[in-house]
Amino acid sequence: MDELRTRGEPTSNEPFASSFSRYWFEPHTSCNLRGVDEMLARLDEVSERWRALREEQSSPDVFSDPKRLREVSRKLSEIEPVVEAYQAYCKLREEEAGTRQMLEQETDPELRAMAEEELQQLGKMLEAKEAELKLLLLPVDPNDRRNVVLEVRAGTGGEEAALFAAEILRMYSRYAEDRRWKVTVTDLSEAGMGGVKEAVALVEGEGAYARLKYESGVHRVQRVPATEASGRIHTSAVTVAVLPEAEEVEIDIQEKDLRIDRFCSSGPGGQSVNTTYSAIRITHLPTGIVVQCQDERSQQQNRLKAMRILKARLYEIAQQEQQAQLAAERRSMVGSGDRSEKIRTYNFPQSRVTDHRIGLTIHRLQEVLDGALDLVIDPLITHHQAERLERELAAAS
Repeated sequence: MDELRTRGEPTSNEPFASSFSRYWFEPHTSCNLRGVDEMLARLDEVSERWRALREEQSSPDVFSDPKRLREVSRKLSEIEPVVEAYQAYCKLREEEAGTRQMLEQETDPELRAMAEEELQQLGKMLEAKEAELKLLLLPVDPNDRRNVVLEVRAGTGGEEAALFAAEILRMYSRYAEDRRWKVTVTDLSEAGMGGVKEAVALVEGEGAYARLKYESGVHRVQRVPATEASGRIHTSAVTVAVLPEAEEVEIDIQEKDLRIDRFCSSGPGGQSVNTTYSAIRITHLPTGIVVQCQDERSQQQNRLKAMRILKARLYEIAQQEQQAQLAAERRSMVGSGDRSEKIRTYNFPQSRVTDHRIGLTIHRLQEVLDGALDLVIDPLITHHQAERLERELAAAS
């Protein structure tokens, strides 16, 4: 790891997820190999990137800039798991090379047998580490590190659905508590007997969206309601939507997108108002928004004020677009709330939880409802990663 190759170093402002996936998966080079040698070459590049970021992190300029320091630290934390796995892999390779060299030079049969056995073990360890690295090299979902807006709503099933919605909300709260995330219920509509018609909560914590994003959809419950005297099993449904918390909308206005007209101010305001070209009219060409300002005597002051007004109007448009996108995502996640659209079933008589997307069934219902959601989430993540890896390798072959 001390002498690493540097090829195509990404710029310091490029996010790791996009920069690395560009190297590993996009067929932009003349060599389209995706074997171990190609993987190692890409890992060398990531390691060099990691070294450069560590140097940048300790530089006085970055250290004195909190915003830049946070950005560099975030990128380092994204790269670190890959680099650590690569370092362990390199160490195994060195051990394998040393053992192979000893085997070639050794003449004692007993020592040769020991060396051959060690080589077999190292080969298995290297194979496992290569598989781990391939998973780590998959492009990262840029939303994975965000907080979560969690929405739980009672669907088909009336009062029983509202009661189960309350249990689902409690399940996620327990899970968040175990992972030391913070849960804040921002909106709650209660039903009778302690049920919940609708709840919205903000889940804050590292990797919250990465873990919870598979929970969106219809959750079906099968059990005998407390109000059912005949003991008949009822089927009800609850809808769950998991949305990444939207980042604050940032408005970036390009100079080429502006037409700026200067004209004489009109109306009262003193001697210079009507005699100098101090008034400013700014047209934002992509949207057609026009703002103008003639309050100040200085052209520069009028321009600054007009730009603030323009940014405010563009900010409002961006927020409206963002909310519309979130609403569309929410609709696609939860569907109509009908039982037939289920992603998971919670069957109380059999103490069974079944995730229909991957055919997973476990008979540990109460543990899951008490917050042991990793019993379901871990297999979902593994399945999802395996599918992505298979697609990537198929595309590269």
